[in-house]
Amino acid sequence: MSTTTTTDTRESLLASLLSDDAFRPAEPHSLEEAGLPSSLVESLICKNLSLTGTASGRALADALCLPFGLLEPVFKDLRTRQVIVHTGSAALSDYSYALTEQGRVRAQAYFETCAYVGPAPVPLADYVLSVEAQTIRAEAPKRSQLTKAFSDICVEPNLFETLGPAINSGAGLFLYGSPGNGKSTLAKRITMCFGQHIWVPQALIEDGQIIKLYDTAYHEAIEEREGSLLRSTNGDRRWIKIRRPTVVVGGELTLDALEIRHDPRANVSEAPLQLKSNCGCLLIDDFGRQRIEPAELLNRWIIPLEARQDYLTLSTGKKFQVPFEQLIIFSTNLEPSDLVDEAFLRRIPYKIEVNNPSPEEFQSLFELYAKKFGCDYRPEVVDYLVKTHYAGKRPMRRCHPRDLLNQVRNYCAYNDLPVEMRPEYFDRVVDSYFTVVINK
Repeated sequence: MSTTTTTDTRESLLASLLSDDAFRPAEPHSLEEAGLPSSLVESLICKNLSLTGTASGRALADALCLPFGLLEPVFKDLRTRQVIVHTGSAALSDYSYALTEQGRVRAQAYFETCAYVGPAPVPLADYVLSVEAQTIRAEAPKRSQLTKAFSDICVEPNLFETLGPAINSGAGLFLYGSPGNGKSTLAKRITMCFGQHIWVPQALIEDGQIIKLYDTAYHEAIEEREGSLLRSTNGDRRWIKIRRPTVVVGGELTLDALEIRHDPRANVSEAPLQLKSNCGCLLIDDFGRQRIEPAELLNRWIIPLEARQDYLTLSTGKKFQVPFEQLIIFSTNLEPSDLVDEAFLRRIPYKIEVNNPSPEEFQSLFELYAKKFGCDYRPEVVDYLVKTHYAGKRPMRRCHPRDLLNQVRNYCAYNDLPVEMRPEYFDRVVDSYFTVVINK
């Protein structure tokens, strides 16, 4: 074994020992190891040069997120075939490249075939392995993780005890109850109970089709520590380290969002929501109020929920299997049995009702939000509010302390007054907050 190989092995072993990642993509050392045909890499190089005019070899490697050494033979081959030419020297024994006339014609043909320009894609098989290694079901969070995740919100003890086993199981759950009691807030916190970081590829390739997976709308990239040992260890730059995703969809959800969306002009596809939420949580908020019937949505997912596998279809008509590995949460203001049949409810093992807060919890919520709004907490004012504006008139909701205090703050800011919990302030804001709702 060579000295270089021994060093690489030691670095890889040391990285795995010091890293808390269940999966960490290693840097490929050849196109075969990267799972990429040379024709695809050539097309990405030509399209990049068509857009930039000239670029160094290392700049092109950075654009494709591939090692420079892996691309050097490709650059040499493209020069031999007179697709690209040297335009000058670059730092670190590199060269600047530009397209020849023949290369520009070839780049235009590549663009007409597929307009994707970006990091080289990752084979679907590699992504499937990564999901299996990073599945949310392998975490099984305990009480300490739940306590930490819910530390800055108020959760009623009985509800906390019910949520614990449901989250630990990694199975799906229904959160149901009256609006405004924090079902969506709870669902978003649940993701925090699991390991914080996972790796996802920026794009996938299957049967020659490129599918964009990384989405800044749902994925939050994590920068590794500058100067750390782990950062200096080579890794596959086609992958991005992100926080476990929480994908939230509401009334705008349609069945199209659950299938691969193909742009026929660019010939590039976009991954569906359930693929983007793998290894995280998928929250269907306001379930039952989508533009599609609940039965249609549930029929689409009844098999994936059972088998933990989904089937998607490419624009070519080819069907392929992908993991369905997320904690799926349905949040609804309606009774679950009114929305779905028994067969589906059986596949969602936990049905948890989120009730109205007790008077004690209502006080705790006001205390919590008073700190956030920068005013003194006055329990006697909350007693006045409950007696005057709630008793026999309306139920208490968990969103009310936050919303009413926000309106008090706005009123005080407008009138150049210090933010305080005063009975007369609540008398004023209660009228504007509740009147329209009650009249309806």
